[in-house]
Amino acid sequence: MINSAAILSARILIVDDKEANVVLLDRMLRGAGYLSVTSTTEPMEVCGLHSTQHYDLILLDLQMPGLDGFQVMEGLKELEPDGYLPVLVITAQPGHKLRALQAGAKDFISKPFELAEVLARVHNLLEVRLLHKELHGYNEALEERVRERTADLQERTAELQESYQETIFTMTRAAEHKDENTGAHVQRISYYSRELAKILGMDQAFVDKLFFASPMHDIGKIGIPDHILLKPGTFTPREWEVMKGHTLLGSKILGHSKSPYLMMGAEIALNHHERWDGGGYPNGKRGEAIPLTARIMNICDVYDALRSKRPYKPAFDHRKTMDIMTKGDGRTLPEHFDPAILAAFSQNHPLFRDIFEEYTA
Repeated sequence: MINSAAILSARILIVDDKEANVVLLDRMLRGAGYLSVTSTTEPMEVCGLHSTQHYDLILLDLQMPGLDGFQVMEGLKELEPDGYLPVLVITAQPGHKLRALQAGAKDFISKPFELAEVLARVHNLLEVRLLHKELHGYNEALEERVRERTADLQERTAELQESYQETIFTMTRAAEHKDENTGAHVQRISYYSRELAKILGMDQAFVDKLFFASPMHDIGKIGIPDHILLKPGTFTPREWEVMKGHTLLGSKILGHSKSPYLMMGAEIALNHHERWDGGGYPNGKRGEAIPLTARIMNICDVYDALRSKRPYKPAFDHRKTMDIMTKGDGRTLPEHFDPAILAAFSQNHPLFRDIFEEYTA
């Protein structure tokens, strides 16, 4: 509730082209204890005065030469960003009252003036006006606190993201020490996966997480003995079983984390060698039982492996690689891939060629 001292200290402007009316209203208000009452007989001055003084109430005559009260109110509306027009109109014409209220006036007083009516309407309007200002100020303060908390939350989120990403970079750098080809490979995988997810229409949050999670797909190879991981020849059945274990090991390393990147990374690490037709490992999943992240990652991984030199094969050019992926060569078959993802990849294949060329040392 607004106290009496605040009401009596409110800024009031009297606007009337007749000096006698201005003097009379001024005496009424000052006699009732109002401390800040100013006046003008020039309607052209009102908007300029209000823009600097920000009056709590304007007593405004409607019938004035040059610029009438309705025109003054139109100008005042542009100065009130909160939409509240603090105007008490003065009129001797009953027909003008409705029009004045429709124009934005909050109330009216009639001529000739009656002291009790003038003081009652002024008091009531000032109380409403000051309550409105108080509420507006409260809302602004609340919005500022929300902005501050949002900024703090965004800053903390950014710091947390940086921490997650630094963890990822540290882990992938550790993997690079096991295989000198890993660095360029995981970099390309990030870009392949991100572009393919965009083509598939995934939302930005998914795309961003996949960009950082996909390089961790082979993190489990950290635990594979060098004599197997770096073996130039064909694996024995026993060695192959050990090698396949990198999927389970990678999932174990990345699992049980609160980081959304590491959680997605664990999912990809476990499933990126599963095949659409069920012929993959470690669990022989098929179709949509394989997580979408791993289905996207799998086709990107195969493309990059075909383009790259390996102990068991030479590097293939882009054209031959796409021919193998879409037609098969016995080792790699189109049935290994999600048909929708393979179609999206094939329809946009120059994009992946460009990524390989850009990020190949």
